[in-house]
Amino acid sequence: MKLLKINLSVLFIFCFGLANAQDDLMNELNATKSDKKEITSAAFKGLQVANMQSTKLPSQGEFYFLVSHRFGDLTDGINNFFGLDNAYTKLGGIYGVTNWLTIGISRHTHDKLYEVALKYKLANQEDDGFPVTIVGYNTLDINSSKLEIIYPEIKFNNRLAYSNQLIVSRKFSNSFSAQLVPIFIHKNLYDADKEAKMNTFLLGTGARCKLSKRLSLNFDYAARLNVPEGYTSPYHNAATLGLDVETGGHVFQFVLSNSQSMNDVSYYTTGSGISGGKQIFFGFNLYRVF
Repeated sequence: MKLLKINLSVLFIFCFGLANAQDDLMNELNATKSDKKEITSAAFKGLQVANMQSTKLPSQGEFYFLVSHRFGDLTDGINNFFGLDNAYTKLGGIYGVTNWLTIGISRHTHDKLYEVALKYKLANQEDDGFPVTIVGYNTLDINSSKLEIIYPEIKFNNRLAYSNQLIVSRKFSNSFSAQLVPIFIHKNLYDADKEAKMNTFLLGTGARCKLSKRLSLNFDYAARLNVPEGYTSPYHNAATLGLDVETGGHVFQFVLSNSQSMNDVSYYTTGSGISGGKQIFFGFNLYRVF
């Protein structure tokens, strides 16, 4: 009997301890679950704000086919049929290598440029957690036009130009998102009469305001920071107004810009319009997801 009581006591203690251990495990799991932060989604619906890159990346395995078009200067009116006579086109593809890394390549009619791009996520905005999303973006441009006609001794290295960007965005509400973008541009070949330096530092900003379930109004702007005092440039700070239209498997963006070029290096350094009511370029970006 005494041995039976001891065995029952040990069994009771074991069962009690096991129950407590299960409760402690559940509490730990619940605590872990509650500590896990949810990632804030869809600060921007498009891979671009308008011309500027956004913090959106394709998911792993997704392929985006991109068609961008910029008509000529609208202010020329009927003289160039409101921009139809001298349009620029960009064709490209963007592939999600992982959920945080994408690679893209595009071809531009402007200067017969080939542009290779890397885009990678460094941090995510979290609900009640980390306040911003941080993305790096780098491009390499290769000018394949017949530069040797103007520069007989040109080398391949002179055809290269680079952009480096750090994009920091925040989704403030379901209707409004904004971002800041420090930008560094380097050109191995540049026009000294029009551009003060081969290196350009800029600070860009972009914003998205949701108008309805499928429409949003977007804007991006980049100010050059290292223009020498007293230097007068024919170029202006890059600025673009855009309208996003979501239609199922793709995002369609209409834009009005002061730059006809669509590669990042040229967009940020050779914007020639809007100031004084001159040169406004209408166009679109079309992304198709596969």
